[in-house]
Amino acid sequence: MYIIKLNAIDSTNTYLKALSVKKMPKDYTVVVAEEQTNGRGQLGTKWQSETSKNLTFSVFKEVRCLNVNEQFFISIAVALGIVKALRELQIPKIKIKWPNDILSENKKIVGILIENVIKNNRLEGSVIGVGLNVNQKFFDNLPNASSLHLLTGIVYSKDEVLHVLLKHIQDYLNTLTSSNFKDLKSEYEAMLFRIKKPSTFKSFNGETFSGFIEGINDDGKLKLLLEDDIRKEYDLKEVQLLY
Repeated sequence: MYIIKLNAIDSTNTYLKALSVKKMPKDYTVVVAEEQTNGRGQLGTKWQSETSKNLTFSVFKEVRCLNVNEQFFISIAVALGIVKALRELQIPKIKIKWPNDILSENKKIVGILIENVIKNNRLEGSVIGVGLNVNQKFFDNLPNASSLHLLTGIVYSKDEVLHVLLKHIQDYLNTLTSSNFKDLKSEYEAMLFRIKKPSTFKSFNGETFSGFIEGINDDGKLKLLLEDDIRKEYDLKEVQLLY
């Protein structure tokens, strides 16, 4: 891996995307920042992180082996790689909150933002942004957030945690070339937060409703069983799983 370390940047994803416009970065180019002044989450949300306490980094992966309609498997591979890394670090009770937040003890510790580079309707590369709360102790107005330190009491070396994360993320991303998507999807579904449990959802017009998560389809849409045995599929812009 080729690792670029920065003190401060607006966004590691933005930095890598700018590089990819000029020339595709080397596979597994990694940009790590001590501080992001404009860190981003899903659907335009802001990623809040205390300076020097957490890991904020982005990875560039060449993904020409995938078709455009297979791009959610990048998200699956990254989420599963992070889960494997957190298990190695002995973080308890890990789950994936659809589509790719990572929880421990039902608290969010990892956010993932994936932005794909598509040219002429072909996948070229993927910019994978990861924010992991490592040693932060206080989260203002974020009742569902936690950190590795709060969960275990350990003060972590960020470089050591980064090494473990990158190792497992790379291992899972490398499996995408084998097109063994069925096993990846099954492993991901087994880790889903609230799978097969009665759960509450909010549509993006503000309405709340109940249902059971049955899994995902190959496009990454959430498969729900609703009242009267009605089954529906929702994408990220259509529904939010509440805690």
